[in-house]
Amino acid sequence: MWTFSVACIMAVMALPIVTVVLLALFPKENIWPHLMANVLFGRVPASTFVLAGIAAACLAFRYLRPTAPAAPLALVASICAIILAVGQFPGSIGQTILLMTGAGILTLVTGAAAAWLVTMYRFPGREVADRLLVIPLAIPTYIIAYAYVDLLDYSGPVQSFVRAIFGFHNAREYWFPEVRSIGGAIFVMAAVLYPYVYLTARASFVQQSVCALEVARTLGRTPLGVFWAVALPLARPALIAGVSLVLMECLNDIGAVEYLGVQTLTASVYSTWLQRSNLGGAAQIAMVMLGFIVLLFAAERIARGAAQVHHTTGRYRSIPFHELVGWKGYVAFVACLLPFLIGFLFPVLALLHLALGATENSFSQSFWSAATNSFMLSAVAAGVAVLLALTLGYAKRVAPNGFIRPAVSAAGLGYAVPGTVLALGLLIPLAGIDNRIDAIARSLTGYSTGLLLSGSIFALVTAYSIRLLAVALGSIEAGLERISPNLDAASRALGETALSTLARVHLPLLLPALGAAGLLVFVDAMKELPATLLLRPFNFDTLATYVYSLAALEQFEEAAIGALSIVLVGLVPVLMLHKAVAGGRPGS
Repeated sequence: MWTFSVACIMAVMALPIVTVVLLALFPKENIWPHLMANVLFGRVPASTFVLAGIAAACLAFRYLRPTAPAAPLALVASICAIILAVGQFPGSIGQTILLMTGAGILTLVTGAAAAWLVTMYRFPGREVADRLLVIPLAIPTYIIAYAYVDLLDYSGPVQSFVRAIFGFHNAREYWFPEVRSIGGAIFVMAAVLYPYVYLTARASFVQQSVCALEVARTLGRTPLGVFWAVALPLARPALIAGVSLVLMECLNDIGAVEYLGVQTLTASVYSTWLQRSNLGGAAQIAMVMLGFIVLLFAAERIARGAAQVHHTTGRYRSIPFHELVGWKGYVAFVACLLPFLIGFLFPVLALLHLALGATENSFSQSFWSAATNSFMLSAVAAGVAVLLALTLGYAKRVAPNGFIRPAVSAAGLGYAVPGTVLALGLLIPLAGIDNRIDAIARSLTGYSTGLLLSGSIFALVTAYSIRLLAVALGSIEAGLERISPNLDAASRALGETALSTLARVHLPLLLPALGAAGLLVFVDAMKELPATLLLRPFNFDTLATYVYSLAALEQFEEAAIGALSIVLVGLVPVLMLHKAVAGGRPGS
């Protein structure tokens, strides 16, 4: 029974991916040459090959002479050359790689540095900074993009202030960074997504052995040297995991990149499908996105290698904080506060300013309808995802055979599949089922059933559940691991079945984990935009699509209320997640 249940869940999860692959391999018309020439790559400048050669030479020097004094500089030069080379690609692949590379580097530097400061140093305002640093995770990328365009655009308050101070009359008299650009998209993504790296790095630093750090100090390492030589290598798996989440979010995003004028692969799928009405072409671009996901997972595994990090003792000492007094402490606090200001406070203040200037139309029937739809959809998706995750997690516990174990592990990969790919892969089979049901109904009754699955909220709930199943599964598996197997054995000895043991023993003990899983899925579903845009029924809006539609019409005042609603809902699970990470050291 458990194997059959897991197989059914995995079949549903695999359906959109299989559909996209088949649709891409067997399209009605072959447009690969057009996609390669005009969408994916375009004309590559000759200077790109020069930069690629420089990058290859620098990498060869770095790995052939790793002990040379110039080896670190060669690595930095190769990374810069690769970024510049990729930036010259006019197609969506180049734009996607550049966005992912820039956001990955910025989030890695910001998240790791902030996590090390908060974990190992004591300075004024440290506890406050620790909580504030995770809060930007509550604000979706598309909302911060709208806020920063309003702040930094020509008519925004920042440029208006610059013109008033220096006496400029128009934009030709001064230079100001263009926010609607690839640089603006990298800035926006990094400002919102660095908490992924901060949380994983913070959890790793909290768990590290104090003895290993102290041994490095006794051997003459400075605090900065300890960070580079010991703490950072030990935290590499956590840093790779955090950066991978950032890269996947960059690949999935559609609202921010489209609004900022960056043609990534996701935006290309959306425009090819809806604006050019070419489903086969959209599927082929979606298959390229799946290739990116495979490469990301392969790169993560290769980067981790076979190295394992573990403690050799069950005794843990509290972390000996280094005191930062005087101006050093205040500089550390400002350094930790700056990501929060950029990633949350400034855009939220901009939204509040817009909301205060909104008219009565901001609380129109459309807003309340979108809010109701969001809460309903998110609640249903949370319930379905928790039920599926509970089935998978409990099946792995009671029947861990050769199929269930890898299947449950693979189920967690659904979060990596972009929403546009899910939407494309679900629409075709659901529409086929609808057509078959409609044909049978016409032949039997003479009436048409219409779109029962593809044109209803069923498709949205299915997409949410597939993509967010990993979020619920992680929480429920952690809860099951804390329940002793002896309870299972005692229950079975008293004549209970696996199902009755789940109902009478495990469910009461799992209530906190189930509640946390449902809350995390609920909030992520509230923010989901790509799949909602492509699968929603006609005249059906959620808060995410409501804000997206108004922002596309430059009606920021009306959109601000909906954006703030999404942000407020997202604050609760973010603070809960921080509490779990900060108190994660055994014995703390």
